[in-house]
Amino acid sequence: MKLYLSFFFLAFSYNSFTQPNCNYFLNEGDTLKYEACLQTENAKGHYQFSKEYQIAMDKAIKIDPTFAYPYRAKSVAYLKSGDFIEWKRLIDLAVKYDPLGNLGYRASCRYQFFRDYGGTIVDIEELLRISNADIGHSANGNYHLQVVRALCYKALGRKQKAIDLIETQLQAEGYVIGIYDYIHLGVLYLENGDLSNAKLNFKKQQDYNDLAENHFYMSKVFKAENNLKKAKIELQKAVELYEIGYVMSDPYVHPVDKIFWSMIKVEQKSLN
Repeated sequence: MKLYLSFFFLAFSYNSFTQPNCNYFLNEGDTLKYEACLQTENAKGHYQFSKEYQIAMDKAIKIDPTFAYPYRAKSVAYLKSGDFIEWKRLIDLAVKYDPLGNLGYRASCRYQFFRDYGGTIVDIEELLRISNADIGHSANGNYHLQVVRALCYKALGRKQKAIDLIETQLQAEGYVIGIYDYIHLGVLYLENGDLSNAKLNFKKQQDYNDLAENHFYMSKVFKAENNLKKAKIELQKAVELYEIGYVMSDPYVHPVDKIFWSMIKVEQKSLN
């Protein structure tokens, strides 16, 4: 089981957004951003929702209104508290002043929290256009942004486009497989009627990070092949993993292709 990867990426993705090195701006000769950056250091030790934290960022913005970091830093509290209008205003300013550093974050949030598929695609494709390096992962660390892009295309009905994007990403040099990549790809093939490739990817998922969803959808493959005996065996495995909590998860939203007990019950009835 490789569930630990989700916690690693989650910690990494949030910890990677840290206080910038103020000396960088000084070395670049940008004394205004240097002063603004120093001001943001006054937020250290304060919670994002606290008055002290927000004031420190406001003062930095006053020193240099084009400094992207404090806009994004301020926005996090509004996202967590559900004030999405203020979050959007602030993150849009962060993107305006540093698109390379913030487009990926805005895109992943648009997908994760708002299911803004079209907006997410626009952000990721703009990031691909301006970036000369790997565009990185979603804010929660669960997905490479190309997989996020693929899931958006799936939601918009372009399943073959989604398959092609994930397959290409899986073959990218040095790519670390995402914890749910094979499940999503398998489901896409299943929905497209390609049972052979669906089965292949569910087997890969089982070897990499076995989850209840994987066996649930494998059961559907066997049912489509009229192999009810194997379908029942796979569904029982799904039940066992579901009961001990080996399922797709996200602390804020329900992931795409996640299963629920009601779905298992429906499948059980269909196999009787």
